[in-house]
Amino acid sequence: MRIGFIGLGIMGEAMCYNIIRKHDGDVYIYDVKTEPIQRLAEKGGIACDSAVDAAKHSDVIITMLPRSEDSLSVYKEILPAVNATKICIDMSTIDPSVSLKISVMIQAHGGHFLDAPVVKSKAAAVLGNIGIYVGGEKEIYFQVKPILQYMGSNVLYMGSSGKGIGMKICQTTLLAQIQNGVNEALAMAVKQGIDVDRFTAALSFGGGQNAYFDERQMAIRNKDYATTFSVRNMSKDIDICRRLAKTEGVQAESLEGIREVYDRALEAGYGDKDYSSVIDMVFEKNYVKYKPKL
Repeated sequence: MRIGFIGLGIMGEAMCYNIIRKHDGDVYIYDVKTEPIQRLAEKGGIACDSAVDAAKHSDVIITMLPRSEDSLSVYKEILPAVNATKICIDMSTIDPSVSLKISVMIQAHGGHFLDAPVVKSKAAAVLGNIGIYVGGEKEIYFQVKPILQYMGSNVLYMGSSGKGIGMKICQTTLLAQIQNGVNEALAMAVKQGIDVDRFTAALSFGGGQNAYFDERQMAIRNKDYATTFSVRNMSKDIDICRRLAKTEGVQAESLEGIREVYDRALEAGYGDKDYSSVIDMVFEKNYVKYKPKL
């Protein structure tokens, strides 16, 4: 089975590398930037000149793109290459309405489509243990599950088209609220003279312990904001959360406060920093002074 991978960004490049490394077959690669193509070509990927070129050569076409408009644009571009022999898997985090539009478009050309967004960060992508939520035809899911398992240790079928991306948005909503809760609680602790190490130890004793802080505590402690998932991308996902909540008639007031934090972070030039860096915005708003322990 020939695989095409379109979109070699922070997550996509690592995900694609795991496919190249584990798959016994050709992997065709494309991105608008030449650098990741060159790096993966050196590791065994087959470089393509365009998204259409990658799609024409592939039985399974995987996309990992930054925004809804990017996914829609790429699928419109590759549509001439789509037929009943093609399986398309969009692993991007995009608006559910756009994902469903792409699904209808691909099916109208005889192809098959799965939405399969991912959770966790670049470190997990490098190790091949991201989480993947899948929506679409169940039989197609089982057909490509071994490919998804090249990239993820936890692959879960959620249901029909749109259910994978819908679950990803629910997960992002919860993550954003947990993150904001951690940031505000830590601001309160530091203002009382409780340092980050004691806060971390104390948190582990009770019900406030959480996966976000377990993963990001050292980055926050040392103000080491090397990007694993950018402020700009998280901001985009929060906007999707807000739109979906409105569409479904769900009141999600806490997201409005989080939106304000991310707006200030973007205005301050934090867009390319890791999303954990928004704690600085919360500290600044609350007049909390904190020096990292290095």
